Amino acid sequence: MKTIMSRSPHESSFSFSRRHFQRIIAKVELAAGKRNAGNGDGDDDSIHLTPAFSKADPTPPRRRVGAVARIKSAFSHAVSMRAGRPGRNGGLGSRVIGTLFGPRRGHVRFAFQVDPRAGPAFLVELAMPTTSLVKEMASGLVRIALECERGGVNSGQKLVEELTWRAYCNGKKCGYAVRRECGATDWRVLRAVEPVSMGAGMLPPAPAKESGEGEGEIMYMRARFERVVGSKDSEAFYMMNPDGNGGPELSIYLLRA
Repeated sequence: MKTIMSRSPHESSFSFSRRHFQRIIAKVELAAGKRNAGNGDGDDDSIHLTPAFSKADPTPPRRRVGAVARIKSAFSHAVSMRAGRPGRNGGLGSRVIGTLFGPRRGHVRFAFQVDPRAGPAFLVELAMPTTSLVKEMASGLVRIALECERGGVNSGQKLVEELTWRAYCNGKKCGYAVRRECGATDWRVLRAVEPVSMGAGMLPPAPAKESGEGEGEIMYMRARFERVVGSKDSEAFYMMNPDGNGGPELSIYLLRA
């Protein structure tokens, strides 16, 4: 005879969160897969400059080559100028620098930068304690999903400019994530880890006038991420393994639904 066991409210809520978490990841990865199949290489932010001469004309005039060089130089300068503006999305490409950090007794934040000296194009603070994320990462693969509502007054804005997100970590709901401006404490951390291409460690506590209260040392993890855009409503960031072996240890999914 089969015994029917009733689930507690906590188990039911956890099961729902896990199923919803799986749906978010499935939607983002499905959109990314379709985008890659349509584009071939999947890099939607790459800009292809067509050659200034055809194969039938292998020796173009020097004047034309000089014009192309000037165009490329002007384009590169414009991109670098935009990328250096703090808090602006300077055209996130297929590779970004990601930094997770937070005080030992505070909440975790993560930022994506175009280059180490640029202001973060995406900076959010999660309700999740820093120590909780450290424990999740010690267990192995970590997947963070952020979901925001579609529509509203700012419905035309970019995905990384959304203000409020529902947050999930490895299938468990962990409150909300809120986009924030890059303040003095954030800049202090990003400048301290600027030379670090990949690694994790501890930084001294922030001064009391910056943190407002004693939250302890700053924990951080920094790496390069591959950015995959499925649509204007879905993006994924996969931590890149420098050895090229195995899958990413950390993945972050953004979905507007």
